[in-house]
Formats: sequence, C-alpha cells, structure tokens
Amino acid sequence: MPDHIHWMFELRSPSLAYVARRFKSSSALALNRLSRRQGKVWQPGFFDHALRTDEALLRHARYVVGNPIRAGMTDHIGEYKYAWCRWPL
Repeated sequence: MPDHIHWMFELRSPSLAYVARRFKSSSALALNRLSRRQGKVWQPGFFDHALRTDEALLRHARYVVGNPIRAGMTDHIGEYKYAWCRWPL
C-alpha cells in the first residue's frame, strides 16, 4: 500500500515497540536516501492485533492480502507487486 503497511509476524524480539521503532527508522532512512530528501516518513505510533487462534490468524492474513483489491490497486490476490505471503490462503 502506498500510504501504510500491514505486517504479520511472530514476535520474538524484546517488544513490539522495539520492532516497530527499528522498522520505521531503517525504512525511513532508506526511503529518504532513495528519494534524496529528508524528513519524517511515518506517523508516530502503530496499531496492533494479538492473534490467539488459527482462525484469527487466517482471517487477518486474508484481510492483509486482500487490501490492495479493496484499495482498487489490483483485481486479484497476488497481483500487487509489493505483497508477499508465506501461507497459502
């Protein structure tokens, strides 16, 4: 998505805040270098969901991979060039 990210992973780091901070920092540096600009890339904070069941995991995974379709950026799952999914849905 051009203005936000959906990201699913199993947390194995000290905290979600740490992972989000590192991701935002490293991606902002890279994006600013590529675009030869300076400044903020990300809004402060993030939204999260703890997925405790296989059903919740599948429901959220389907939501994430279907997001480009709902945004009108593609017509089919798997066509959005920046999407990647480990699980067959």
